[in-house]
Amino acid sequence: MAVNEPISIQPEAETIDEEMILVVTPAASQMIKNLLEQRNITDHALRVFVSGGGCSGLQYGMAFEPAPREFDAVVESDGVRLVVDPTSLLYLRGAVIDYIDSLMGGGFRIDNPNAVSTCGCGHSFKTGDSGEASASGCGSCSH
Repeated sequence: MAVNEPISIQPEAETIDEEMILVVTPAASQMIKNLLEQRNITDHALRVFVSGGGCSGLQYGMAFEPAPREFDAVVESDGVRLVVDPTSLLYLRGAVIDYIDSLMGGGFRIDNPNAVSTCGCGHSFKTGDSGEASASGCGSCSH
């Protein structure tokens, strides 16, 4: 699979549409595999979600789960499964999930085209419909 190759999400074997929905880079896929193996839960999926909170109004979250829930979209990429609930999918459409490993700190990074501003921590964002966009620092963030 090429870097940034589109992955279609299919809820219950029904394609949402043909446009790019969510991209998982090879680095992110490999890290997900490593974490699943380290925790001995290779049959689990990674839930990617958006919730209210954070210093910009919305924040990303991730958690391992044994199975998708009803109405979840399922992404299968390079041997890993990701699940996304319908509400989070509205905010994540077109996003790229990557894993960065650097001397200054590593972790998963979500490059989200729906975000009009993001916090310096990279875990919090604001969309165009969530109020006035402003440059946000990370002053009130615990990340």
